Amino acid sequence: MKVGFIGLGNMGGRMTRRLVDAGTPVLGFDTEPSRAAAAGAEAAGDVRAVVEASDAVLLSLPDSTVVEAVVLGPGGVLESGRAGQIVVDLSTAAPASTVRVHAALAAIGVEYLDAGISGGAAAAERGTLTVMVGGSPDALSTMEPVFAAFARAVIHMGQPGAGHTTKVLNNFLNAISLAATAEVMVAAKRAGLDLDQVLDVLNASSGVNFATLNRFPHIVKGDYLEGGLTNALMTKDVTLYVDCLAQLGVPSLSAAGPLAAFGLANNLGYADQISNRVVDAIGDLAGGTRLHTPEEH
Repeated sequence: MKVGFIGLGNMGGRMTRRLVDAGTPVLGFDTEPSRAAAAGAEAAGDVRAVVEASDAVLLSLPDSTVVEAVVLGPGGVLESGRAGQIVVDLSTAAPASTVRVHAALAAIGVEYLDAGISGGAAAAERGTLTVMVGGSPDALSTMEPVFAAFARAVIHMGQPGAGHTTKVLNNFLNAISLAATAEVMVAAKRAGLDLDQVLDVLNASSGVNFATLNRFPHIVKGDYLEGGLTNALMTKDVTLYVDCLAQLGVPSLSAAGPLAAFGLANNLGYADQISNRVVDAIGDLAGGTRLHTPEEH
């Protein structure tokens, strides 16, 4: 199978590197040309070149607006795709847009898998991502050797759009746990508590979550785990969640908190920094509080 990859940024570049290191040559395209070489891919001049040379085309793009431009726009996948190809969208995208893109590609015989990923940059580097997939089971079966290079778990969620719907729901829980834990840890710092002990208590108690287990043990030592999802993208994901629930007729009663927290981070200058920096944005409003100060260690 000839594999192409469009979008070689924070996640796409890492997944491409995993594929190349596993022995799968990749033809890659990114608007930043140097990223192809950095990921170990052969550089393509444009989207069309990737599509025409590939049996499977993987996408890792910022949002549905970009996905639709790459797939449906001039010079995009729809113009140059052919029957029998598989397109895998690893982006975090709006499920309604995903369903439209699937229908457009199905009309020319191209299979489209919406494949949300979870685990972040560290899991991408280790090859332990979780992939939640919507679309054809047969197309998924064909893609399993490709997924094996960067994923530990691949779960078929159902019809087109199901993968991206699951991803949006998952990302909301990620956002709310990160924002809430950031607030709690700033409060603990202001209260004069030992932050390592606070985390020990939380992780042995009912407040345990992904952020307490995997993020804040590093953050309290000054390591923000740079390279992951930014505050701007986290805000986008929570907005996707609100829109998704509105379409489903479900009230999004808990979305205000993370929208406020990551919106604050954006407005205070942390938009393009890792979303873990939301704790510093909250700290800014709490008298310039920081969980880690070098003189303490």
